[in-house]
Order: sequence, then structure tokens, then C-alpha cells
Amino acid sequence: MIIWGEPALNLVLMGGYLGLMSLMWLGLWWGVPRWAAKWRLDRPAAAPAAPTTALPRVSVCVPARDEALNIGDCVRSALASRWAELELVVVDDRSTDGTGAAALAAAAGDPRLRLVQGTERPAGWAGKAWACARAAGEAQGEWLLFIDADVRVDPDAIPALVQQAEQDGLDLLSVFGRWRLDSFWERALIPTVGWFIRGAVDLDRVNAPQEPAAFANGQMILVRRAAYEAVGGHGAIRAEILDDVRIAELMKRRGRRAGMRAAPWAFEVRLYRNLAEIVNGYTKNLYEGMGRRAAIGVGAVLFVMVGTLFPYVLAVGGAAARLWAGWGAPAWGWILWAALICAVQVAFRARIERFDGRSPHIAWVHPVANILLVWILLRSVFGVRVQWKGREFVDGKAS
Repeated sequence: MIIWGEPALNLVLMGGYLGLMSLMWLGLWWGVPRWAAKWRLDRPAAAPAAPTTALPRVSVCVPARDEALNIGDCVRSALASRWAELELVVVDDRSTDGTGAAALAAAAGDPRLRLVQGTERPAGWAGKAWACARAAGEAQGEWLLFIDADVRVDPDAIPALVQQAEQDGLDLLSVFGRWRLDSFWERALIPTVGWFIRGAVDLDRVNAPQEPAAFANGQMILVRRAAYEAVGGHGAIRAEILDDVRIAELMKRRGRRAGMRAAPWAFEVRLYRNLAEIVNGYTKNLYEGMGRRAAIGVGAVLFVMVGTLFPYVLAVGGAAARLWAGWGAPAWGWILWAALICAVQVAFRARIERFDGRSPHIAWVHPVANILLVWILLRSVFGVRVQWKGREFVDGKAS
């Protein structure tokens, strides 16, 4: 019989926990280079040959609010795309920083740019959903490519997306690109949160027509215009902050085909520029991405605390308790095992950095980044009020 406090119980509890954590982190480390192996969108081997039939027109739709720092590079990269039938629709969503003027300057007179002045969003509309709807209403293309204003598009991205969507009969195709990370906090925290999100997306289910699971990355979403209009477009999800995921879910609910691919070459995005932007941006979005389900939100917090942070507490706290406080427990064997799990976590983070094409030297910050991730999750789940681009959000909704 196992009695509380006896060595046998310690062996069952501590050994079981550390064994499970070892298997989990070794599995995660092993899986990094295999992530999305089935669902990668490759760069075209060569420039598209001269078409024998007319190319479909692609309308690149960019909602932009106070994006003067980003919109110039976005406009220039979109207009440099290797796709002859292209128009670019930028909605200046009532910016106060000269976003519209910066877009016009970047286009340098290119007639393919259409700048649309934003209007006050109607009651019941989220700001970005309204700007996307305005862009779609002005667009003329058979395909609508929604991108964020902080995205830099690769010249081959549009040919690859259209070809893949038409080949697979998709009505919506979205991709994961790559992050541009300049400051310390960008390098430390964005991969932690970003891979937390990516790891929660089951691409096999998302890409299976018979499965209800859906996902899209708002930084780049290609939508067949006829399907977009048939399901009601952004008007059908007008109140949603997480419009990207919701439009993909809407497509699949209405019997349309939606897909998700990994294409780090297709675009680069600088999501946030400092710690405050990172915290507020993810606070606004994370709980929405969980479908506002409290069990999932609390479960995510517990997963990070128990699965990631507790081995550090055991290793560092246990060693300190024995060396400086004179405690007789935990045993050194448990402490060393926990330390090995911490080392595997850091190796996992280093492998992610190499996989994304960055230096692995930032891997040491992994536990600190996960402490901040717990803080962001708690803020998101419990409805902290945040400011974002001049608008206030509570519980993921614009107030």
C-alpha cells in the first residue's frame, strides 16, 4: 500500500511527472523540423511562363490604420509581384499619422494602386472587418488577397497562392510566413507566442474538407471572390475581432474548401515593435482564438505553468532549498532530472530559431518568455482592457 509521504509515493508522483515531461519535450524537439511537412507551399521553380489564357485578376486588399511606418514597404512589395493582372486597394482607416500619403508616395504614380478613404464603422462592426469589407467592395478581381499593412510580399507569393488554390479547388488559402524580429523583446517573445499558436493548429484537420476545423492567418489570405460573396463576406462576421479565423470557419460551414499552408518565403511581417505592443496585441487576440472557451483558456495557462515552468521551479528552487536553506528534499536525483528537462526545452527553442532561419543564441530566454506568455494568457482570458491603434478593446471586443 502506498502512503502519502513515503518514498514509493514520491516515486510515482515525481517520477511520473518528470517522465511525462521528458517524453513531451523530446517529442516537441524531434517534431520541429517535421512541422507542416505535408502542408508546405513551395516557391515556384521559375517565373511563370507567358499564359495561353488570360490570367485572373488578383485584388490585393490592405486595411491600414496608423500604419505610416509600414505601408510604404507593403505597397512597394505588393506592386513588385510577378503577376500581371494585379490591383492594390489600400483602405486608409481614418489614420492620424499620414498613412494614406505614405501609400501614395510609395506607389510613385503606379495606376494599379487605389487609395480608399475610410469611414466611421457602422454600429456592430469591428474596425478591421469594416475596412476589409470596404476594400472588397472597391476591388475588381476574381481573387481577393487580404494582407496586413505590416506585410512585405515576396514577388512569387501571388503566383504560388493562385496556382495552389486553383489546383486544389480551394475557395480560401492562407499561409504562415516569417516574422521580422528586430528588438530584444520581439526576438524573445514573438516566437514563443507564435509557435504556441501554430502548435495548436492541426493542419491535417484544417486542410481536410470533411473536418469542421478551420484556421487562417490574417497576414495573408487569398479568397475566391465568388465564394466570398456567396457566404456574405466580412458582413457575415462583422463583429469579430479575429476576422481571419472566423472567415475560414464560415467558408467551411457553408461547404466551401479552405486550406492552410506553411510558406516562410512568401512574406515577412513585423507584428509589433516593443513589449507593450506585443502584450496588448496578443491580449486582444489569444482568447478569441480559443473561441472564448474558458476551459481551453485556463487549460492553456495550466499547460504552460505545469508543462514548461514547473521544471525550472523544481530545478532552481530545489537546488536553492538544499544548498542554502538546508532542506533534505527534493532529492538531488529529481533536481538533476528536472534540470535535464529544462535543457531539452532550451534545445527545443534553439531548434525553432534555426528552423526559422535565426540565430539560436536567444534560446536562453525561453523560461522568461513563457512567464510573460502566462501573463498575456491571463490578461486575455480575464478580459483586461487594452488600447490598440486608437481603439479600446475589452474581452476581445471593440468598446
